[in-house]
Amino acid sequence: MNFGRCGVFVALLLIFGWAGELHPANPLSTSQGTTSPRFDGPAELPRVYVRSNLSDTPAPGHLRLVRENENLQDAINEAKCGDTLTLQAGATFSGLFRFPDKPCDDSHWIIVRSSASDEALPQEGSRALPCYAGVASLPGRPEFHCGAVKNVMARIVFDANGNSGPILFLPGANHYRFIGLEVTRAKPELHMRNLVQPDKPDSTADHLVFDRLWLHGTAQDETKGGIHLTGTTYVAIVDSYFSDFHCIAMKGSCTDAQAINGGGGDAPGGPYKIVNNFLEASGECILFGGAPGTATPADIEIRRNHLFRPMTWKSGEPGFVAAYTGTPFIVKNHFELKNAQRVLFEANVLENCWGGFSQAGFSIVLTPANQGGKCPECRVTDVTIRYSVIRHVASAFNIADLLKKQITPSSGGERYSIHDVLVDNIEGKGLAGFGNFALIMSEAPPLKSVHIDHVTAFPQRAIFTITNLGAKIEDFQISNSIFAAGERQIASAGGGPENCAKPGDAPSAVLNDCFANATFRGNLIIGGSGSWPRDNILVKNPEGAGFRNFNGGRDGDYSLCQNKGDGNTCTRSSPALAKGTDGRAIGADMEGIEKATAGVI
Repeated sequence: MNFGRCGVFVALLLIFGWAGELHPANPLSTSQGTTSPRFDGPAELPRVYVRSNLSDTPAPGHLRLVRENENLQDAINEAKCGDTLTLQAGATFSGLFRFPDKPCDDSHWIIVRSSASDEALPQEGSRALPCYAGVASLPGRPEFHCGAVKNVMARIVFDANGNSGPILFLPGANHYRFIGLEVTRAKPELHMRNLVQPDKPDSTADHLVFDRLWLHGTAQDETKGGIHLTGTTYVAIVDSYFSDFHCIAMKGSCTDAQAINGGGGDAPGGPYKIVNNFLEASGECILFGGAPGTATPADIEIRRNHLFRPMTWKSGEPGFVAAYTGTPFIVKNHFELKNAQRVLFEANVLENCWGGFSQAGFSIVLTPANQGGKCPECRVTDVTIRYSVIRHVASAFNIADLLKKQITPSSGGERYSIHDVLVDNIEGKGLAGFGNFALIMSEAPPLKSVHIDHVTAFPQRAIFTITNLGAKIEDFQISNSIFAAGERQIASAGGGPENCAKPGDAPSAVLNDCFANATFRGNLIIGGSGSWPRDNILVKNPEGAGFRNFNGGRDGDYSLCQNKGDGNTCTRSSPALAKGTDGRAIGADMEGIEKATAGVI
């Protein structure tokens, strides 16, 4: 496939829906009252979803076994469209392997997989854990709960002093699927960039599926990235395990490590499918943007992933693991968008985020950025975040559009729908951060259309703090949510006399001065005081909210008491029942979240 025809090719895919679906129905019902499955509140959902089942990637050609002592690159070069290369299970293939452009199509994929039988590997749709590579556990990570520990994967290892590898895609590479492989690096104390990426910054590749893999760095070395998506289209990353991606503080060569990254360059990006993975990185588990480019990746589906960071990476914690230099790894966020549009982030669990480096421990960051003045088209638009759990973080959201501070403005941020999200165990002080549910920052032109609905969160410091140095933010809504007011409730985040919010302002004053006709209705505020907008419920303490078991805001049962005696601490029905503006109970749909995230951890 000649990807120089990329624009025409992608346009045809969008018109005819090849390898995807046009405008599919919402995977989960939404509380936003949408009239079309294309939208969740103000945010447009992805237009195209990548199909990645085995039945969608047929390989009807020849089967070739590649043994450990054979040349894997020769086998790759000789493979024809439709062939399957089975790499000897338990064997190690060392080197740098380049996958070339071949005249393949949707009916003739090339599959590279372990030679282990389908029965020996996890079933399609089930996450591959390191126990399939013979590793029973990893310190500081959740238990694997494997039925058996046996090495049935083939191991592909980059053992040179180069920049990236072991898997590179030459320009135009297409229709490759990888199954049941361990992909890693070998030489210690060397900086590495990405284990998997296009060969050169301007290379393009399309139709790639990464299925049931274990991709990892080494425990104390610097491995910046797992899979780099810039320059790729129609890519699925499913049922895989990513671990040990980190940059070293003070003495390292990078500052921002990711399990999955992309969003730069000049070629189209997306659609992408990132579903049912364990994603671990010190910088961000997933990042789109933050690099030069003229294109914005679009139609990104991120569902049922566990975004995790081991607490053993935090100095002072029991079992602390430092880099080989003796210094810690640089920790930032779980999920960050600097350049992306039409993103569905659903049914994910995000755990452990702290500050102390250049970031303050925000779990999710939505900040369009024209970094270095080299991405004026960068934007973050049409983002839906729903039915997810965030826990043990210094703060939950950083929503910012600081265009004046950039060399030249980006294209800005707008149309965010955040609903049915539980934020549990916010520890600003203990995790070196603000302790906020959200930090909101805006300049001219301002943020637009941010809707937050049916959220349950217990910040220590504030529901949100704001710095707005431009026009009032338009179409801002917080509704039907349960919040702890925290120490500052709704307050200024600094910025001097130009900021719309002033120290000591009451919540109503901040909402009036910083937003154009903000909607703040149907919420229950625990510990709220002073002047608040009408149509909200203020209670003195968590007991007044009527949770079944608040447990100090740490791993509690936040479903609502229906009557006296209903649950561990119920003395009466919750005042939040059926009091939302939509007739639902105030707060996140706990039953819906539990159902959506079942099996993610």
